[in-house]
Amino acid sequence: MAVPVKRAFKYRFYPTDAQAAELSRTFGCVRKVYNLALTARTQAWVLRQERTNYNATSAMLTAWKKTEEFAYLNEVSSVPLQQALRHLQAAFTGFFAKRAKYPRFKSRKKSRKAAEYTTSAFRFRDGQLTLAKMAEPLALVWSRPLPEGAQPSTVTVSQDSAGRWFVSLQCEDPTVRPLPPTDAAVGVDAGLDHLLTLSTGEKIANPRHERRDRERLAKAQRSLCRKAKGSANHDRARRRVARVHARITDRRRDTLHKITTRLVRDNQTIVIEDLSVRNLLKNHRMARATSDAAWSEFRSMLEYKADWYGREVVAVDRWFPSSKLCSTCGILRAKMPLNVREWTCDGCATAHDRDVNAARNLLAAGLAVSVCGAGVRPQRESSRTGRSAAKQKPSQREP
Repeated sequence: MAVPVKRAFKYRFYPTDAQAAELSRTFGCVRKVYNLALTARTQAWVLRQERTNYNATSAMLTAWKKTEEFAYLNEVSSVPLQQALRHLQAAFTGFFAKRAKYPRFKSRKKSRKAAEYTTSAFRFRDGQLTLAKMAEPLALVWSRPLPEGAQPSTVTVSQDSAGRWFVSLQCEDPTVRPLPPTDAAVGVDAGLDHLLTLSTGEKIANPRHERRDRERLAKAQRSLCRKAKGSANHDRARRRVARVHARITDRRRDTLHKITTRLVRDNQTIVIEDLSVRNLLKNHRMARATSDAAWSEFRSMLEYKADWYGREVVAVDRWFPSSKLCSTCGILRAKMPLNVREWTCDGCATAHDRDVNAARNLLAAGLAVSVCGAGVRPQRESSRTGRSAAKQKPSQREP
């Protein structure tokens, strides 16, 4: 029997003035509690070399609520405040495990506005969601239904920089289960002229969402620069810029979801290149286009969907010469400048499309890793160690 997968279903909602005010107060209190706890934990370590855990900060929160200075913390639900302390504990756990940097303070202007509610702080009945401290349910826009019989375990309310309100319902989705096995495999070469090139010869066009809205974005940014900081006009202009960015982000994410879902459904093994996007962004001539292509987000989507549906994703090392290697006879060319898009092999006289040839070489290398297990490692980081590829293990859930 398949193990249910926990998924987050995100919906937009339109709060009343009273609900918006209550949520804004909650966001502010969550930010304040997080910063107070971070300050307390930092001082305890610097001054006394003591590690403060979640239980200690929870006791501090109780004491803060009893003071006159922080009495306003009692006006909002206590659950989001406790969740903020748990998030801080998770941040410190990642720091001590050397997986993340030291936790940073939350900013009123730059940090994400969000509050997390557990089952004791909300009521979900007959498709209506009511949060603690609120008399009326939220006006959700049900863009898609929840799985039949699903009950949210966690609700996260957030507001983006464009002023839009969202609620994320985390629940188990029994409909997600491994797909029937197939013999199909595909190599995927990422690019800028074409977003993806498959080993089958198919080329997926790069929609270039940022370029399409570049003129609109530039106009909104010029208008923002003319406004006095701190004024109401500046805030309205900032929201106009944020709405353009949100439009670009939404379109890009929708495109990537459609592409990755199709690849996972049609193929058992998907071979990609382990690109270092962070280093590619240092090239100022290509940084804008590279960022718009969102290769990292594409890989993340591909990996978690492959895990859901029992597929396999193989990442070939970035130093593998996929473009310079002839996929027919295996002869390696010495050089292959970026402006060369088509070339003919000197050994077998086969005419190659650069991207299609690279995708076929990636597929061959990935299948060798999948079958032989050579060079398998779970980390994303790759180096000149001789291990040529990395494989993500397929889902262990039983069909």
